[in-house]
Amino acid sequence: MDLENQRRVKEFAEEFGPENVVVVVGASEGEAAGLAAETVEAGDPTFAGPLTGVQLGLACYHICEPEMKAEVDEGVYDDQVSMMEMVLDVDDIIDEMTGIREEFCKFLPE
Repeated sequence: MDLENQRRVKEFAEEFGPENVVVVVGASEGEAAGLAAETVEAGDPTFAGPLTGVQLGLACYHICEPEMKAEVDEGVYDDQVSMMEMVLDVDDIIDEMTGIREEFCKFLPE
């Protein structure tokens, strides 16, 4: 996650409260998605950005996870995501994201 997005996420969490922010990522592999999730939940692991040492505990999901897929209009999902979903290792992404959430997330949506 680049420094500008880290700054934005931090500002949103401060403005709206971390319990009211859900981050949705769209990385093409599990490791990259997991790194973004870890950054917004446990702090920047590269120690380079605004979230260094900041443990926001935000809920973070990949757009291909069932929880997010269920929240998006089916037609929009088909137009914007379904083609990419066919070439992604969705199971790997889900495993990575689930593990990060279980370890670091403080604010799961109800």
